[in-house]
Amino acid sequence: MSEVPSHARPSEPKVAVPATLAEALDPAWLTQVLSEYSGGSAVAAVEQVEVIRTVATKVRFAVTFADGLMANFCLKGLLDVDAMTARGGPTCVLEADFYGKVAPVLDMRVPTAVATVIDREAQQAVTVMRDLIVDGATFCSALDPFTADDALMSLDQLSRLHAKSAFLGGAGWIRPRAAELAKMTYVTPEMLQELLDGPRGDNLLPDVRSAQNLVAAIKALADRDGARPQFLIHGDAHAGNIFRTTEGMGVIDWQLLQRGGWALDVAYHINAVLPVETAEAEERRLLDEYLAMMRGHGMAMPDAEEAWAQYREGVTYGYYLWSITRRVDPPVIVQFTDRLGRAVMRHGSFGLLGIS
Repeated sequence: MSEVPSHARPSEPKVAVPATLAEALDPAWLTQVLSEYSGGSAVAAVEQVEVIRTVATKVRFAVTFADGLMANFCLKGLLDVDAMTARGGPTCVLEADFYGKVAPVLDMRVPTAVATVIDREAQQAVTVMRDLIVDGATFCSALDPFTADDALMSLDQLSRLHAKSAFLGGAGWIRPRAAELAKMTYVTPEMLQELLDGPRGDNLLPDVRSAQNLVAAIKALADRDGARPQFLIHGDAHAGNIFRTTEGMGVIDWQLLQRGGWALDVAYHINAVLPVETAEAEERRLLDEYLAMMRGHGMAMPDAEEAWAQYREGVTYGYYLWSITRRVDPPVIVQFTDRLGRAVMRHGSFGLLGIS
């Protein structure tokens, strides 16, 4: 696997976090935000290139500075959203803090952030990055099938993240997401059952399609996972959060950055990116390759059988995450819930967690 350069720390200008797309593309505001990048040259012109609206908005734009310098950026944040969506602001703060605090210590491919704008009191933030597409990268689609060789390359990137888990010692702000999901109440068991009764659960057996079983399983997994060694993990490493460059793969979208067992990331990743038949045929080999990578990074890892057991339990995390998802395109939700739910069936994950 090719080496990855270290990342510079982005600036953190003390300006207001924009609430609208118009505010984010305002030349006067961008002049302040990009001052360190431009050496103080004012923004003379801004051209909007592309806007992608999911929960957060990503806007690609080109800037011309007063001294003639031209550059392309991508800004990500909650723009033009309702009050309910704005409550997701802490995840944007988490992502900004990833770029400001974690990315500089990593040797993995991530976007180059040039500035983060954070309002910690209001718990809102935006991140301004170099435009990866202009720099030659291509983004994978959430529905793109990976090959096993593709998964091996993306697991290499995850192993580089996991190997930096000593960072957690001084980072109480990175939370155990699985434990928090197990305690959340905004999706009730009744609501979850209604979701699972829809197309996302069509190929799943009744015991795996049961909200009662799934809620019990994520609680059992959180308890077990919290008692194991904690790693720095991505938490949402599906294909839509992977990009490709001529040098190799990289990882985006750090809004679910968390501490947890390595298996939460690995089991989710393999079963989300690979078609079911490929995952079934290749997952044991890929797990062994991942464990070898981690040992190569100097990390103590469980033996093959204990790792396999943690992997088989850990796929429950990804299944739960996608079972409760609502604000994503339905075909994406259906594919990931199906792939991960069928992995839960294949591995008997609920039974391993003591749920019958």
